[in-house]
Amino acid sequence: MGTNLKDLLIMKEIDFPDLKDKLLIVDSFNILYQFLSNIRQPDGTPLKDSRGRVTSHLTGLFTRTTNLMSRGIKLGFVFDGQPPALKHMEHERRAEIKKEAMHEYQKAKEAGNIEEMKKFASRTSRLTTEMIEESKELIRALGLPVIQAKSEGEAQMAYVVNHAKAFAGVSEDYDSLLYGINNLVKNLTISGKRKIGAAYINIKPKIINFSENINNLGIDREQLIALALLVGTDYNYGGIKGIGPKTAIKLVKKHGKDFDSLFKETEWDKHFDIPWTEIYDVINKMPVNTDFDLKFGKVNPDKIRQMLIEEHDFSKERVESSLSKVIKEEPNKDQKGLGEWFG
Repeated sequence: MGTNLKDLLIMKEIDFPDLKDKLLIVDSFNILYQFLSNIRQPDGTPLKDSRGRVTSHLTGLFTRTTNLMSRGIKLGFVFDGQPPALKHMEHERRAEIKKEAMHEYQKAKEAGNIEEMKKFASRTSRLTTEMIEESKELIRALGLPVIQAKSEGEAQMAYVVNHAKAFAGVSEDYDSLLYGINNLVKNLTISGKRKIGAAYINIKPKIINFSENINNLGIDREQLIALALLVGTDYNYGGIKGIGPKTAIKLVKKHGKDFDSLFKETEWDKHFDIPWTEIYDVINKMPVNTDFDLKFGKVNPDKIRQMLIEEHDFSKERVESSLSKVIKEEPNKDQKGLGEWFG
């Protein structure tokens, strides 16, 4: 999802050493779309192998994951399951955006406008079933756990973090906060120097603590969900016209837990055909997989070489360089189990 909570939240910059030896749970769809959108040629074309298959997601996943592993950060990856039926309209909206972006890309291509080509090409990214499966395969080859969500990945990530005593979830969206995630880390996979206009700025990871923010706002999780409905979720895109985060928090605090009164004042029924209670319940009662496995294994260099170098034409030198960062000096020594990280 993409609920707009940014202006309300306390976020603190952290450094990579702050995360050393900590377990982080990654919202995989979120970062894979990030890689597909950002890792492209100057004209917007995604990276591809000799058979024309997109490899941008694998490039980002392998490079960023091995980099984090080399810093002593433990990672688990959550993958989305079956989305709620209410999300169908959001999928249609996104498909229309991609269609329009492709149209604009073709116009830019005909005009030879490289900058516009790259801008619109990044909006056409599609995560296919094949991409998802090979991403899981690569993660497992790196010795890291894959967790399959029953439904929304953000809800599953929050559940795993809170119930497996992981330190935080990793996502560029704020939606896991609606599920009460203890800690959320942003910018972990996009950290470093980034060009903004003519200048370069340094992007550092940031952490958002749920309890700190809820206490600061003076509301609870149920009220946060109500607030999200006002500003918009994947199930009611755009929210109620004219209500931004700062107005929404004032309204929520005014009405307390009387949500009927809140949505009556904001004239919900004039903006949406679906009752607010239906969307609220979907978020508040999102199903999760409670039987997940966080077992860590060994890095499988041969499998990784076969996948990336032989199958997808990755540079042997770059793959070996990244592998050298994460292969232990004692390759036959078993990695620690989850319980040992929290002993």
